[in-house]
Formats: sequence, C-alpha cells, structure tokens
Amino acid sequence: MKLSLVLFRLRKSPWLAFVFPLISLFLVYLIFFKEDESILGFSGSTIRNHKWAHEIEGTFYFPYSSKFKLPKYSYKKKFNWLFNDRVEDIIPEGHIAHYDLNKLHSTSDSISDKEHVLVLTPMQTFHEKYWENLLKLSYPRELIELGFIIPRSDAGDAALKKLETAVKNVQSDKKNNRFSKITILRQESQSFDKLEEKERHSLAVQKERRAAMALARNELLFSTLGPHTSWVLWLDSDIVETPTTVIESMTKHDKPVLAANVYQRFFDNDKQQDSIRPYDFNNWAESDIGLQLASKMGDDEIIVEGYAEIATYRPLMAHFYNPSGDVGEEMALDGVGGGCTLVKAEVHRDGAMFPNFPFYHLIETEGFAKMAKRLNYEVFGLPNFLVYHIEE
Repeated sequence: MKLSLVLFRLRKSPWLAFVFPLISLFLVYLIFFKEDESILGFSGSTIRNHKWAHEIEGTFYFPYSSKFKLPKYSYKKKFNWLFNDRVEDIIPEGHIAHYDLNKLHSTSDSISDKEHVLVLTPMQTFHEKYWENLLKLSYPRELIELGFIIPRSDAGDAALKKLETAVKNVQSDKKNNRFSKITILRQESQSFDKLEEKERHSLAVQKERRAAMALARNELLFSTLGPHTSWVLWLDSDIVETPTTVIESMTKHDKPVLAANVYQRFFDNDKQQDSIRPYDFNNWAESDIGLQLASKMGDDEIIVEGYAEIATYRPLMAHFYNPSGDVGEEMALDGVGGGCTLVKAEVHRDGAMFPNFPFYHLIETEGFAKMAKRLNYEVFGLPNFLVYHIEE
C-alpha cells in the first residue's frame, strides 16, 4: 500500500489517526515485552530475549513453570537493547541466594526424600529411542533436570534441531509432564565427534577422542551442577533401553559411584535369533598385570581397556553378567564407563572430574573412577543390571 493512500485514508477517517498508533504500540508491547507462558512453550522469557541455542551458540534453559521465573538484572549499562543477541544472565531474587549444602543428602530412598537427579548426556546424534526411553522413566519429573552438550559440527546442528523440538514438546505439555529444568550447551572446546563410528573405536585415536570427550563432560558437569542436585546420572545418547526404574533402582544401593552393565541387542545370524552381547568394557576391576603395564609406561601413555594390543587381564564387568543372578548384585570396580553411571553429587563437588590428560595412565571416565577412589569414595558396578546400547 502506497504512503499517499494511507495518508488519504487517515484524512478521510480521522479516528484512524487515533487508533493506528495505539495498535502499533500494542503490537510492539506484545513482541518485545509481553511475558506469556504460551510463547515458545515455557515461562519467564520475552521474545526479545529469546534465542534458540543454535542461534546464540550458548547456554539455554527450559524451566518447567513460573516458579523459576526470576527477575533479570544487569550490572552493566545496556546499549542497543533492540538488536542485542545476548540473553541476560538470570540472577536469583535479591541478588543473594543462600543454600545450606549440609541439608543436601543422597540417600537410598531418593523419591521419598525428594532428591533431585541431574541426567547428563553428551550428544552427537539424537536417537528417538533414547528420548522415548527417557520419557518412560518412573522417577518424578519434577525431581529430574536434564543437561546436554552438543558439538559444533554439522552432525551437532542436526542433533540440536531434533533435541530442541523434543524439548519444546515436553516442556509445553501439562505441568506434571515437564522436567524440572533442561539445559542445552554448545561445546566450546574441541568437538568430540570428529571421527566416524567405524573410526572412533580404533586404538590409535583413543587418547585424542577420550580427551575431547572428557572436556565435553567437564563443561557439561560444571555448567549444570546446582545447589539442589543430589545425584548425577551419566547417560550416553546411545543408550536406548533401560529399566523404567533405573534411577530409583540405582539410588537404592546408596553408592558414591555405581555403573550399570551396558549390553547390546543384535540378531545372531548363526543362531537365527535375537540375542544380546556385552558392549562397554570400561567397567573393570584392576589386575596385577594392569598395574605392571602401567609401571612401565611413560607419563603421557594411557591404558585403554578392551583392546588385544593392551592385554591387562582385568576382570571386566561385562563378562560377569548372570541371566539368573540377582539384579542387585554388586561388584567392586576400579574403572567405569559413561554409558549409564550414577554418581553422588558430593563426589563431583569434592573434585572428582574427568581428566583429559593421563591420570595414573587413565583418562576420561576411567580416570574419573581413579580420581574418585583417590578421594576415598568407593566405586561399584551392577553386573546383572543391564541397559542397552543402540545397535550400530
């Protein structure tokens, strides 16, 4: 519509000169200032502040209700707010928050004690079955926070779009179906997905790959661990099947570090039937031969389990599965994987992280287990408690 025509209509209809500015101001208010829970499926964020993670390449939170609606403050003078692409930091009300960590516990009765569980997943590929399994968990969702870290790559971009869609669907659902909080991070350090599936299991690249994965885990952990977190469940994005009670079943053991046994479903061509096989060999107990090998290694060398080139003869939990055994049977471990491992939050708070460097000739999750034990925490596994990795 030409400007001359607009001016003509304004002259012919003087009431438009009054209504048009009001409508314009109202639209500006709706777009830039109105806070509405229906917008984007979550509360506490205006459109002018909102950016999807793939747009701002940073951290984004999906709170589940207006309970998390905190005032936004900025200690810096604002410039050019209209075109600002940075989401302002969320600072607790009153600028000061008090938390008594002496009242925070991790117990064997986690549901009754309403203990918060932080489920952390480094994600290279979004698997629908992983998400479907996550939604089936019986632990109350108001006590579950989710955290994801995604690499800066084409594969990461694709995974992020699918994850954001899934997150938006569940967080805009009924209140009791929403998770307490969901955090998505874009990895700042070296990406952990540079290798193809067929290459990433090669022994030659394990040190580089595991170091990158350790950095990703640390970034995710330190960015999401909060003052209400009692437990941290490390759950790989390739884990597509667990018992629905996986969280309460594992917290019931009340162990500082506890790993499930990761298996894989597959079709056995020889027997012409569906079967299962061990997958994760990072859950192990130390052996004398393993200690001897380590004693002869240089400072920068690491031992990686599950390879014939480095025969440690360590007892691997994957080989201790007994189909008729007690699902609650425990096995003392010295190394763990990250497939499905539950950690008391105090273990991480006390300094146990994922070394991206040789730590007693171990790295990443196995190095974490060593670090936890050096901090006098016990490490256990559940040989008869199976979770399943996606078939590759």
